[in-house]
Amino acid sequence: MATAPEYVVDFPTLWVACDWIEAHCVIPDGFDKGEPFEMYDWQLWSTTNHYRVRPTATRGQLAPAFHNRRSQIIAPQKTGKGPWTACICANEAAGPAVFDGWARGGEVYDCREHGCGCGWLYEYQPGEPMAIPWPTPLIQITAFSEDQTDNIYRPLQSMIRNGPLGELMRVGEAFIRLPNDGRIDVVTSSAMSRLGNPVTFPMQDETGIWTVANKMDRVATTQRRGAAGMGGRSMETTNPWDPSEDSVAQRTFESTRTDIFRFYRVPPANLSFRNKQERRRILRHVYAGSRHVDIDAIEAEAAELLEKDPTQAERFFGNRIVYGAGAWCDGDRWDARARPREVGRGTQIVLGMDGSDTDDWTGIRAETRDGYQFTPTYSTDRLAAIWNPADWNGQVPRLVVAAAVEEIFSYFDVVRMYFDPPHWETEGDGWAERYGEKRVIRWETYRPVQMHSATERLLTDVYKADSQWTHDDCPVTAVHVRNARKLPRMNGRYVLGKPTPAQKIDLCISSILCHEAAGDVTAANLWKTEDYVYSA
Repeated sequence: MATAPEYVVDFPTLWVACDWIEAHCVIPDGFDKGEPFEMYDWQLWSTTNHYRVRPTATRGQLAPAFHNRRSQIIAPQKTGKGPWTACICANEAAGPAVFDGWARGGEVYDCREHGCGCGWLYEYQPGEPMAIPWPTPLIQITAFSEDQTDNIYRPLQSMIRNGPLGELMRVGEAFIRLPNDGRIDVVTSSAMSRLGNPVTFPMQDETGIWTVANKMDRVATTQRRGAAGMGGRSMETTNPWDPSEDSVAQRTFESTRTDIFRFYRVPPANLSFRNKQERRRILRHVYAGSRHVDIDAIEAEAAELLEKDPTQAERFFGNRIVYGAGAWCDGDRWDARARPREVGRGTQIVLGMDGSDTDDWTGIRAETRDGYQFTPTYSTDRLAAIWNPADWNGQVPRLVVAAAVEEIFSYFDVVRMYFDPPHWETEGDGWAERYGEKRVIRWETYRPVQMHSATERLLTDVYKADSQWTHDDCPVTAVHVRNARKLPRMNGRYVLGKPTPAQKIDLCISSILCHEAAGDVTAANLWKTEDYVYSA
């Protein structure tokens, strides 16, 4: 099970689960039906990350033993998400999915000890994490419609009927019986009554169309709560989504939580999906590793769909999160400016902060004299200076934000900070008193003339060919930039707004304030001649 060069597994994981899958799951259809299922590189990478174990895990822990609480897989159509996630469901149902301590050397996972007479054995290496099956696995394969659950359920049925799994599982039309009174259920929007059931592993498919409008957002949160109560974890798969719909997939992708594994192969930002030659390059990139895919067939489908619905074609086959008309900044152009790098202690920077209280996000962006913008971090865990009130019991943690500001000022040489004052007047006045009124300055974003000028300044440096401006590829900022919409005002000016209340733009505003501060500092010749950067 070799991995591609970009997939380096340098962390403890349940290799026993990976090997169990390839020993028990079979190819569900096609000319190779019934042959052992060998995971593609991207599938194996996602599997090892889903089963990544914390070095501090102790036997008896369930979900807390794992590095990732849940996983999200974003990939275009026909890459093989369905059969692979069927394998993950099989392992959660009857395979080694529960952490069982660390091997000293010589320990063995023996299928016969767990109700399977296939004779498969796995010998652990010293220091390797071990695993056992769930005592009573309760799994829900979930999608908006029955046709979508078939993406996973039908391959799983075939694997059971045509391979070693048949000794462990009994297939039904709507559920699968497992050992020890466990079961795998199929749940759709028309079968909500099953949501109250305890669950050890919800497999959520096509969450890009799970929205508030169709009430599937409640399904997602209910299932995750149920899994948390059982010590279980979850996984979701999806094509890229329409951001105007505020889907479950988008919320997962935008979350700042560090215990979510995300797999998303981003297509090259400089290529056009409407250009046939460049489209083939995009397809080869996003379908890399999926050996069963015929690029010519995918190209034909994409070209036909482009005639009627180009944005859907780009999402389904180009693996792009496509935004509609009225966007302030082209997301691909923003992504093309990414040049992540380290910024050392003592470097001269400016800051921009857009604050909120209970609804919108609060975030800080920083920019260096040479035009590199980034999200600073704080605390020994190097947390990004971004706060979603939903992660803090519905309110931005003011004391945490204040501590982060203090740490940023002590680590860097902050030349100027612009902050939008609503909800933060008191804190801002305190910072101005402490660090100087010429360093910490209120910058009201409600002023249309000034805000239009500031947004155009940043947009120009993103778009113009000879600009040296770059950024750190912060994922939350990228999403907020894409969410930003132009709201026209008089005399050809505009301000920025949200397409929906749930789609935030706060980090975009922080970026604009930060870049405005950098421009003003440059114009006033306030940068020092040289940075003083402390040695590590």
